[in-house]
Amino acid sequence: MSIPVDSDFIRDTLVRLVQIDSVNPTLDPAGGGEGEIARLIGDILRTLGLAVEMVEPEASRISVLATLQGRGGSGGRGRGRSLMLNAHVDTVGVAGMADPFSGAVRDGRVLGRGSYDMKGSLASCIGAMKALIDGGVELAGNLVLAAVADEEYSSLGTASVIDRCKVDGAIVTEPTQLQVCLAHKGYTWMRVTTRGRAAHGSRFEEGVDANMHMGRVLRELDRLERDLRSGSRHPLVGPPSLHAALLKGGSGLSTYAATSELQIERRTIPGETPEQVEREVRNILDRLHDEDDEFTATVETFFSRDPFEVDPGAAIVGSVEKAVWTVLDRAPVRVGDTPWMDAALLAAAGVETVVIGPVGAGAHAPEEWVDLESVVQLAGILAEAAMDYCG
Repeated sequence: MSIPVDSDFIRDTLVRLVQIDSVNPTLDPAGGGEGEIARLIGDILRTLGLAVEMVEPEASRISVLATLQGRGGSGGRGRGRSLMLNAHVDTVGVAGMADPFSGAVRDGRVLGRGSYDMKGSLASCIGAMKALIDGGVELAGNLVLAAVADEEYSSLGTASVIDRCKVDGAIVTEPTQLQVCLAHKGYTWMRVTTRGRAAHGSRFEEGVDANMHMGRVLRELDRLERDLRSGSRHPLVGPPSLHAALLKGGSGLSTYAATSELQIERRTIPGETPEQVEREVRNILDRLHDEDDEFTATVETFFSRDPFEVDPGAAIVGSVEKAVWTVLDRAPVRVGDTPWMDAALLAAAGVETVVIGPVGAGAHAPEEWVDLESVVQLAGILAEAAMDYCG
């Protein structure tokens, strides 16, 4: 039998969270940001008797940390392993949504921006903490809830709490349809610039067309993309991929383009590095230069996020899978996912991490919803996993 959770509290908390505009202001300057929702979360957690800390590395970009202290005193991490429950509070924009902050409950679903990505998960995390408190459960190690800002842009929230809050394990509660996610892809953003020579369009003998040179680059990238898809595949996340995302070049219709710029996104699988994927593109440019000494191009990486993978035998995986058996009465399903998550930051910091979240649909879409029963079930899974992992 699993620990009882307060389903009414979880539903009401989720509705209140969805009704707050917490659109990431970096994505949309008109967005509400994390301030209001962080204050609500802090109030709820204090009502449960938890120690709460507001973390604000930049003005108004607020994350919330709440700790259920394990045995061993308020100054330490307790006598058992410490665990973080991680959920982000920011959302993407609401363009095209008729009533984005309704929090309406219909047919067992909670509707609105962020309900699925990922305020349902946050309500589950809070509900799990409440279940342990209501049940009088005393954990050996600390249990920390991290409600973090800015995951939808640069993960300022999780990055700022990692050094502040040392834990042994983490459960990132991004939505997974209650499946256990052991890996996800990363990405690398690169900029390729080809350089020509500006000249009047009538003077072909003087001009060198940077756009034409970029066409050669695109041809070779298309070949690379096909090779990537048909090559090595990760058993959980599939093959790597590449796409030409943004392209600009030239200054006028009757002028040879002096420069042409292409921005590339390369999705990476566990085991790949930014240095490796930049080298793939650099090799293409070097080869094109060898074929034509007038061809001049550079490549630079301007942002990257590592892929994530956890050892299936890690203790945190075992605790979550045991909890899935207990709460859902079925075998856990192991999966990988393609979007990047904060799990990679935690894993890179040496925290053994796994991902599990509720059922729903519509992340970043005009219609978004989360299944309320799965939110309640997730709260039970998180509470059971904490008892097993923290001791």
